[in-house]
Amino acid sequence: MAAVYSGISLKLKSKTTSWEDKLKLAHFAWICHQCVLPNKEQVLLDWAGQSLGAFYKKKLELKEDVVERLWIYIDNILRSKKLHNVLNNGKTINLQLPLVKIINERIAEFSLLGSQRNICAVLSCCQGILSTPALAVTYTARHELMVALLSQLCWAACRQPEGAAMALLFEVIHLALGHYLLIQQQQVNPRRAFGEVMVHLLQPCLVLRHLLSGGAWARASHGQPRQALGRDLRDQIEAVLRGGAFQPELLVSYKEELLEQQQDDMKVGAVKTILAPMGTVIGRLVDPGCCEPGLHAAVVAGSVPLLYKLFLDSYFREGTQLLCFQVLPKLFDCLRMSRLQEEQPGALPMPDWTAELLAVEQLLTSVASTGVYNIAADRIRHGEAQFRFYRRLAELLLKCSQAPVPAWFRCLRVLVSLNHLVLEPGLGDLLALAWIGAEVTDSRTRKAQEALLHTLFQTYVKLRQLPRLFEEVLGVICHPAAEVQRPLVLASGPATVLRECFLELPPSQVLDTWSLVLDKFQSSVLPYLRGDGDVALKALSLSSLLHCIMSNMRTLDSSTPLPIIRRMQCVMERTLQALLQPLLDLLPDLSGPESELWLQKACDCALLLSCTWAQFDTMLSLNCSQYHAVSVAPIGVALGSLNCPSLLPGVETHQWKKIEKATAQVNSLGRYCLEQLYLQKMKRTLMQTGFQSEEALCMLRSDAAYILGSGRESLTQSTTASWDGQVGTVSMLTYPVAHWHLIVSNLTILLPYLCPDNVRYLAGVLLRTLEMHKAPEGSADEEPNITLGKVSEAVLHSPLFPEMQSLHSAFLLCLSVRCTSILCSGAKRDPGLLQLQLPWLFEKDPMDVAHWENRFAKVGPDSIEPRGEIAQSFLSLVRGDFPIRLEEEQSESILGLLQLAAALQLDSLLTPCHMHCFLLLLSTAVTELGGSCSPSLTLKFLMTCYRLLGYLQRGKNARAVLKVMYISDLFEIILTSLFRISSGLLIDSNDPSWLEFLQVIGTLLEELLQVFVQGKLSVALNSGKIIAFLSRCQECSGMTAGRQPVTQHPLGRQLLLVSLTKLCQVLGPFVQGRKWHQAPDALPGLLLQAGAALQLCVVGGSWGRPLHPAFLSAVSALLEADVGQHGSHRRTEICPGTESVLLSHAAFYSSVFSRVLSDLPALTGSPQAFPAAVRFLTLFLSATELHPKEESVFTSMFHSVRQVLADPAVSLQVSQDIESHLGALFTQMLEVGTTEDFRTVMQGILQGLDIRNAWTADLPAILSALTLIKLLLACPFSGEKASLFWRACPQIVTALTLQSREAGQEQPVPLTVVGPILDVLAALLRRGEGSISNPHHIGLAFSILLSVPLDHLKPPAYGSIFLRMHSVLFSVLQCHPQAMLKAIPSFLNCFNRLLVSVIHEGRQKDKGSTDDLPVVVECARLVQRMYSHVAARAEDVTVFSPFMVAQYVTEVQKVTLYPAVKRLLQEGIYLIMDLCIEPDVQFLRASLPLGVRDAFKELHSDYVKYHKTSRQGERRYAI
Repeated sequence: MAAVYSGISLKLKSKTTSWEDKLKLAHFAWICHQCVLPNKEQVLLDWAGQSLGAFYKKKLELKEDVVERLWIYIDNILRSKKLHNVLNNGKTINLQLPLVKIINERIAEFSLLGSQRNICAVLSCCQGILSTPALAVTYTARHELMVALLSQLCWAACRQPEGAAMALLFEVIHLALGHYLLIQQQQVNPRRAFGEVMVHLLQPCLVLRHLLSGGAWARASHGQPRQALGRDLRDQIEAVLRGGAFQPELLVSYKEELLEQQQDDMKVGAVKTILAPMGTVIGRLVDPGCCEPGLHAAVVAGSVPLLYKLFLDSYFREGTQLLCFQVLPKLFDCLRMSRLQEEQPGALPMPDWTAELLAVEQLLTSVASTGVYNIAADRIRHGEAQFRFYRRLAELLLKCSQAPVPAWFRCLRVLVSLNHLVLEPGLGDLLALAWIGAEVTDSRTRKAQEALLHTLFQTYVKLRQLPRLFEEVLGVICHPAAEVQRPLVLASGPATVLRECFLELPPSQVLDTWSLVLDKFQSSVLPYLRGDGDVALKALSLSSLLHCIMSNMRTLDSSTPLPIIRRMQCVMERTLQALLQPLLDLLPDLSGPESELWLQKACDCALLLSCTWAQFDTMLSLNCSQYHAVSVAPIGVALGSLNCPSLLPGVETHQWKKIEKATAQVNSLGRYCLEQLYLQKMKRTLMQTGFQSEEALCMLRSDAAYILGSGRESLTQSTTASWDGQVGTVSMLTYPVAHWHLIVSNLTILLPYLCPDNVRYLAGVLLRTLEMHKAPEGSADEEPNITLGKVSEAVLHSPLFPEMQSLHSAFLLCLSVRCTSILCSGAKRDPGLLQLQLPWLFEKDPMDVAHWENRFAKVGPDSIEPRGEIAQSFLSLVRGDFPIRLEEEQSESILGLLQLAAALQLDSLLTPCHMHCFLLLLSTAVTELGGSCSPSLTLKFLMTCYRLLGYLQRGKNARAVLKVMYISDLFEIILTSLFRISSGLLIDSNDPSWLEFLQVIGTLLEELLQVFVQGKLSVALNSGKIIAFLSRCQECSGMTAGRQPVTQHPLGRQLLLVSLTKLCQVLGPFVQGRKWHQAPDALPGLLLQAGAALQLCVVGGSWGRPLHPAFLSAVSALLEADVGQHGSHRRTEICPGTESVLLSHAAFYSSVFSRVLSDLPALTGSPQAFPAAVRFLTLFLSATELHPKEESVFTSMFHSVRQVLADPAVSLQVSQDIESHLGALFTQMLEVGTTEDFRTVMQGILQGLDIRNAWTADLPAILSALTLIKLLLACPFSGEKASLFWRACPQIVTALTLQSREAGQEQPVPLTVVGPILDVLAALLRRGEGSISNPHHIGLAFSILLSVPLDHLKPPAYGSIFLRMHSVLFSVLQCHPQAMLKAIPSFLNCFNRLLVSVIHEGRQKDKGSTDDLPVVVECARLVQRMYSHVAARAEDVTVFSPFMVAQYVTEVQKVTLYPAVKRLLQEGIYLIMDLCIEPDVQFLRASLPLGVRDAFKELHSDYVKYHKTSRQGERRYAI
């Protein structure tokens, strides 16, 4: 073969050799080790490069296929391991310059023309070169090649947003940017670096960054780089621009250009200046180049704030504020909006406005956050240069108002925060455009508007100039308008802003503002109100504003200065006499058929102010004793001695009647306020001592009836409107919600004075709105507004609802009537016949107590017992053809009503309500469901019914059901219905919903049985009847089995099994134990019959593999009953004939035991079956009479449990879940097991911890051993077993050490092993207090902690591992203090790892959310606690305290911590510093490095200031 390749170089250069052969020869020469060529790698790479160079220079003609294969050949060489090994061995491979130029040319062709020929291979070759440092030197040694490559790569990415090569292109750009940054950092000529960036890179980099930041690629499905790569690319581009355009050496040039400094002012030795660097940057920025106009405008808008930020990052420091400002106007002038002063605002479309306003916002935010603008310095030193610019910008923003854009509001907000005087001349325009006249609907825009108003009002509040601001507000509201104005609407956002302002203001300024509104009302509104709709709208705006002032100012009290109280008295009287009474007098005189706008708004205005004034007057009279109320009688005076309270002083009753008539015509703000007035009148009446007089009660009932009836018609219409809770936003659309909210909020006041019809009406509205609320559940509003459904939902779940007995009963009645109507709509035959069959559905008043008491008061000897009558009627209907059949729609309607009933407290009903609800629910549960009902709907329907029946039976009147029927009859009714339904229910017996239904049925049957067992109510009789019924069912099942396979009725068998199980579980404890002597003689025999029936049912069925949960529960119940009887017989020597029962079932129990052991791994997936199986094993283990002689039950059980824990199919989560169930089993095993059995367990544990399991990656075996140790440590054991365990403890600790070291070497670290190892280690240390005496074993625990990795973990995993490591350290500290003292350096090393990891995770990151911060804060809290525990052992660790402080300071000075993390760590280290004496402090100050020393000085200063002083103060009071 060597001869074949001896002339390969000549053959490759030969013109006679075909290109197909040349490529094959080159390929085999590269891969064949027998081909010996001098400098083979260089020769082959040069040949391929020269061939491509000749082709592209037109010196050689090649087919396209050959060219492509040549590129692939070069790419394979560049990426081969062989080439990298050669380079790593020190051999030099030179990349020919022509090949690099060809690569650049092909990329440029791809960028300019979009040519896709061979581009993937070219880019791959470029990536191979740049990713290999020895080859990349060709680019890095020639700046012009790298700059040209990077420029063309960026343009290619910008011009070709899609394509197969895009992912590779971005990877190449990432590599190229990285290399160029290294070149840039090594550049010694700032002029050259600046020129390269300006000429070649600025434009393509800015365009690429814009597209990466969410431009045209924001919606791209392919071609877009990965999120992390895109973020890295943006960071690299910013670094390139910073290193080229804003170098520290260019600061002098920028100063010369922007501040007009002279050349001789510069320092000697400065670099040669570059003329106008900022002008160059801006010139390149505004040059459109090859960009489309739309894209160029967006790029400029996105780049202006970036360039300003980079400039500030590079040059901003004390003394450069003016320089940094001078850049701002120049960059701002690059935006198109800066040139709109001569043009129309509509010249820019909305998307462009959004982009440019975002840019302005970022510019202003940079100014505000860095402190570029200092008001005093600007005024004194710079002639208000900055102020004039901001003023010009504010004028532009107000002239070109863009209220739909959130950034417009945010720009104004930043300007206000910079200097409120900037907007002072245009304050009126600002208020008109941004608040009073702005129509804002979008939630984001609304939040921006609220932020602007908050900043504006807070600024004037701090300046104590709020009246000045309100003068402008009032001027805008009352400004003459060419057309009808929109009223000022105080929605929740602006109202909240005003509320915060008025709460902070002193009362005198609030009263000044109040007087301003009154003056404006009197001068500009009242004289012109009649007949003018525009003035009426202004009046309503002023009324809303005055309402906000009165509702939100701080209330006066007895400590308020008397002049303020007197002034308040005067303002209140003036408001009543000069405003309210004229407004109210204006309304009745203009009654007529017309409903003019001005009249409606004037009425709304008058009633809003009247309502607010009345509430405020009452509040002042209650809180301030010096204030003399105008509208109310003195508190505590009897009503008989004074007139009854009126709605408003000075307004007669007949006048109110006219106003009521006027407001009744339309749902408006006025009607709502009139209801508020009546409610206020009721409150004033109730505050008088004589409110229980007949006259006062009549008045209270009348007022309550009016409030309820005022909006009755509006609540009959279904509305989905939402209301923000502000009085000023009540309209025709939102009035029903506001009215319902008013009623519900004051139910405790209204309800005692409502007649029964009104209470039933309230209950009906409540039910109807709740049913409406269920439908639009999916459409969740962005704003948390109030709706009818939300208000009703709050009532339903309120803890006060059951206390409102009348409404609660009425609502329950409405529910029952609604359910009854649906049931009756499903009647198969004549409704009259249904009334005879189910009379309790047609009760006129089912809640009537007397009716039910009379019905069951006396039962004569000749009459039919009511219980038997109802039970027989039910049984006959259930066994035959039930008269009601519900289809899907009817079933879903009833299901919705039952879910509402589930929210009520059904366990505290009165006896009549309880009995009626029980009969109604039972009738619903046994109703026949039609074929249109799906199995899932049927099961959900039945589950809801029987769950509600269970709620009732857990209530205080559970025994009331015995007045209706016997428990045995009820038992038979329920099971007969369920047997009938289950025979046609097409659902799998292992379906989770069916298993849940079995649990619900079992719970209900158990509660029913407990009623007569605990009450000792004919226990033998009821039990006998139930057992007889179940036996008949068993016999029927057997007959059915004779004709057809039993497996066709699995659901019915499971129901029967559950019934027998519950019967045995309830009767067993009653017959056994302390109640044995009190039980009737027949009960033991009945229990035996139940057990026999249960055994027949169990044996007669095929229960599948794995075993069914119902089967396992039944066998456990039977075994428990047998074991209990056998034990009680041995104790009491009663019924000797029954002693052999347990032994007679031994074969059956043994077979079940074998099945359970074999099926145990498969049962782990069932949360119902596994606990039942473990329960059976525990019982079987305690019944030693059942154990076979030929094998050890302990050994079989242990191996089965070990098999479960080591099963790879069992997930980690399932393994953790079943661990809690195995605790009782292991306790029983250790109790009955011998020492030899315990030795078997220990051998199994040590086998699982064998290091060979880690080498073979047998994780289940390791985890099973760790789980077994945890189970053992949770069990009590002593004597020889304890001695055996602690003798094996050194082996266990050593095995844990080896396992942790092995796990720490894997990547990624298997946390599923590390976590349990730490858990076991902590448990061993806690349980081994006093038993683990060798300090070496404690040292092994420290080595385990040092091997656990804490880096590169996700926050949940990090928190879990950290908590476990802390638990181990704490166990050592608390349980093994002496061993810790001997290894305290190791202890401190482990603790220092925790500290360093918390500092690393708790550092403030440049980007990213703080969602994971709570995990780090909790870990920091654990570190602080450990510091406190260490400090508590002062005498042992004092000598190490300086080193702990040094470790802390060394780590913490490297990062900036989140405040919450820093506070906790400082609290901990302060405790250690308490142990340091003065020489220690001096030692630290002298020995720490310079930067760390400064951090220590700051820490020690804070320690002395905040901690030591408080400790000394505490010691003064210590004994």
